[in-house]
Amino acid sequence: MTGTRTSATAFAPASVGNVAVGFDILGHTVAALGDRVTVTRRAEPGVSIRSITGVVLDLPLAAEKNTAGMAALALQRELGLPFGFDLDVVKGIPLGSGLGGSAASAVAAVVAAAAVVDQPLGRTQLLKFAMQGEAVASGSVHVDNIAPSLFGGLVLTVGVDNPHVKQIPVPESVRCVLVHPHMVLATREARAILGKTITLSDSIWQQANLAGFLAGCFTSDLPLIRESLLDVIIEPQRQVLIPGFAAVKQAALDAGALGCSISGAGPTVFAWTEAPDADKVRDGMVAAFRGHGLECDSWVSAIDRQGARVVDG
Repeated sequence: MTGTRTSATAFAPASVGNVAVGFDILGHTVAALGDRVTVTRRAEPGVSIRSITGVVLDLPLAAEKNTAGMAALALQRELGLPFGFDLDVVKGIPLGSGLGGSAASAVAAVVAAAAVVDQPLGRTQLLKFAMQGEAVASGSVHVDNIAPSLFGGLVLTVGVDNPHVKQIPVPESVRCVLVHPHMVLATREARAILGKTITLSDSIWQQANLAGFLAGCFTSDLPLIRESLLDVIIEPQRQVLIPGFAAVKQAALDAGALGCSISGAGPTVFAWTEAPDADKVRDGMVAAFRGHGLECDSWVSAIDRQGARVVDG
């Protein structure tokens, strides 16, 4: 990622955080939508946000309070660059949707900034810069949205200070159905509701589900994925924040989904399903939300391995 130009635009895809069984460590991309950030070099150090357009407009313009701005600022400061950046942000991901919007903005910013920096920067370096941006929105450092948005595909990340990122294969027939009810749920609120302790039995159950899910992905064992794609720790606590969640999940399972849970902090709900069942699963989930008075946006997406990238020139 060596750049000799003065401006670059990067696209970073949306993402499903946690993927039910991997709270704060597992996530995957969603090709259907994402954020774009244009970074332009300027003579003065620091970062300025020139514009925010798209589906979200009321975001902070101060760099330290904006995920894209803070991520670019972290890169500028830690590399000791004698120049700075101007940012233009185009939001394609709704605010408070559980689709990794804050992470995507941070990732797009560092990928675009890397393209105008006269030195090679590895993805792990960029991950650490983007993590500082994400912390602005969520109040803590976690990588389950940042890592897939940056690296692409289904991603497991182990460690925070020295993160190890592993892309996990996904069976070709699997699709992700996403249903976003028209409501906003802040990540901070969704994290604040979580208890600090769990029972030993639930810990063992969740570990087994995570291990089974990963093993199922590596071996294309769909029955094992179906058995394992169940969150017994976070989902039971957060579902109260999403009207109709139980009905939506049941509708997905009744339509043949491999599993269904909350995308990230919510309120978007995701389901994994085989491709032939995807439209039926989506229709069932949308109808269930409407039955609880919520209109929705919905998408069906393959889980491709393409993450953030420069999209101009």
